[in-house]
Amino acid sequence: MMIKYIGYTFTVAPKEPATEILIAQLGFAGFESFVENEDGVTAYIQENDWNEQILNTIQILNSEEFNFTIKEEVIEQTNWNSEWEKNFNPIQVDGKVSVRAPFHENPNLEFDIVIEPKMSFGTGHHETTHMMIQHLLSLDLANKKVLDMGCGTGILAIFTEMKGAKPIDAIDIDTWCYENSLENVQRNNCKHITVFEGDATLLINKKYDVIIANINRNILLNDMQAYMNCLNKDGIILFSGFYKEDIPIIDAEVSKYQLKLDTVIERNNWVALKYLK
Repeated sequence: MMIKYIGYTFTVAPKEPATEILIAQLGFAGFESFVENEDGVTAYIQENDWNEQILNTIQILNSEEFNFTIKEEVIEQTNWNSEWEKNFNPIQVDGKVSVRAPFHENPNLEFDIVIEPKMSFGTGHHETTHMMIQHLLSLDLANKKVLDMGCGTGILAIFTEMKGAKPIDAIDIDTWCYENSLENVQRNNCKHITVFEGDATLLINKKYDVIIANINRNILLNDMQAYMNCLNKDGIILFSGFYKEDIPIIDAEVSKYQLKLDTVIERNNWVALKYLK
């Protein structure tokens, strides 16, 4: 059965912090995937989950502080891969890691990650994924037990296995992300990654040496206790998915658990934080 998606392209002025709030509220309303651009964001929801009044629940659209223009379109699932083939360019991180689609030439760097993103988040192009790869490059992950929370395409979980981590759990609440991660794990011949569809409730009685959480700020704050409960002694947490202005909010919450902020990477006002237990 062909799945249809409804896509809304939001042009936002000023873009921040409105876009982050908009994405969070759209997520609660049932939108599954988001692609940010210079002017705002495009959000996608399955046609079966859509109704004509769905945007009436998005409070920020009524704010007098921001201006929004909205374009709606119906998207066929079968067209998505061809769109990625036209628009997904290969990237390199610090001259060591390549992220590319199967139809791109291999640049023969130290690490080569091959993904086919479809509608999931995390192609490496977004600042947060790029910075998380930079953090992981600096870590010794040999035989470390890793959690990739909000795994998107599975790119970070795949990279940790390439660096010697095992076993690795990759979790995402989005069905598209779950299915896409399974495909990409197989595509990169990974043997130590288990992909789960779900949220932080899956972390009960789990333990990890390294936790990667690239999710929006509000979800990070809401699930902080769950992350702390499953972090091993001398463990490391990498957080991203938020802006430089959010650092004090995140840091205040993490500090309650006696973790120390070790390294901050910034890219176009997005940040990725490394904490040590």
